[in-house]
Amino acid sequence: MTRSSLTALPADPPSPAQAATLSSVVPETAYPVIAAISFAHLLNDMMQSLLIAIYPMLKQELSLSFTQIGLITLTYQVTASLLQPLIGLYTDKRPQPYSLPVGMAFTFTGLLLLAVADSFPLVLLAAAVVGIGSSVFHPESSRVARLAAGMRPGLAQSLFQVGGNAGSAIGPLLAALLIAPYGQGRVAWFSAAALLGFFVLLRVGRWYRTHAVSRKPRTDAGGHALPRARVMAALAILGVLVFSKYFYMASLSSYYTFYLMDKFHLATDTAQLYLFVFLFAVAAGTVAGGPVGDRIGRKRVIWVSILGVAPFTLVLPYANLFWTGALSVVIGLVLASAFSAILVYAQELVPGKVGAISGLFFGFAFGMGGLGAAVLGRIADATSIEYVYHLCSFLPLIGLITAWLPDTRTARRA
Repeated sequence: MTRSSLTALPADPPSPAQAATLSSVVPETAYPVIAAISFAHLLNDMMQSLLIAIYPMLKQELSLSFTQIGLITLTYQVTASLLQPLIGLYTDKRPQPYSLPVGMAFTFTGLLLLAVADSFPLVLLAAAVVGIGSSVFHPESSRVARLAAGMRPGLAQSLFQVGGNAGSAIGPLLAALLIAPYGQGRVAWFSAAALLGFFVLLRVGRWYRTHAVSRKPRTDAGGHALPRARVMAALAILGVLVFSKYFYMASLSSYYTFYLMDKFHLATDTAQLYLFVFLFAVAAGTVAGGPVGDRIGRKRVIWVSILGVAPFTLVLPYANLFWTGALSVVIGLVLASAFSAILVYAQELVPGKVGAISGLFFGFAFGMGGLGAAVLGRIADATSIEYVYHLCSFLPLIGLITAWLPDTRTARRA
């Protein structure tokens, strides 16, 4: 990334008609900045996904149960979720541009711990440190994406999200190629990616400081016309939708390799390749949610992405290997478009609180993913991994409650 890619941009305040871009004081979309923060997101989530990708190795070498696998995910997700709303709330008032490389430094430390962890408690400690890195990184990086979005917040959020999802997809593939054949110690090699991300985020931090640190949160004079009670109800509905999405995603991201190995007797590296294909589909689907929401409305995207995936999840437990792979791709593509639309929708509901809303929803998403992994691991130990997939197949039907979400576009015109 060159110095010219992060040059200062004009900072005219938005007009009332541009309420959705309340925190975006940059009138034009700053694509180089979005590309840089998306690339950092790719590196961050690639490194974090290594933890999940080496679960079969850890389970075998440390003789772990599915419950313990779930607790590892819960530890990571809890530390990745609890701090995020607090960090977002704090940085709404006092932006911290250089917290971005600090978050990457935590991930670097967690990877080194994971490479040498030879017991379950040490693995939990490594997972906790990696989770803290994620907790520091996500609220401020989401704010950078919003600040650089101009009049296209949905597109900017999708591009930011696709970096993370692409990284999550690449992680298992690299684990299959570079870690599984050689052992857990190879995890340390990926600390080089953390160093690269650290320097990228230093540059992003300088741009962010120039454009945001001296500016205080603005009140959106042209925001939606919804009463506070309606806003709180809408946020609660969005929370339930995030629960359904991430509980189901936990069944695939944490236990998909075990499901394939148990039901179809695949080798570990082959199952990891299937996980890569699923996560790549998630990355591809993420691109659509934001820009489509900019055009047709976020509520419609949420409808399609959560409820629309239900027929495929209901069929998945009965499919053969070929159709399991095919259905997982469709599920990843469709379901992934939800989060960008949900996040921007929530930011529009609560103008002026981009950091707090981003931290709340990222944190809640991670927390639900971790809780889902722990609960589903316990269920898998008590029943079977196949039963988990039968049970989770009904979760997307919760998307029916999208009908109670207000149309924010109509509210702004009112």
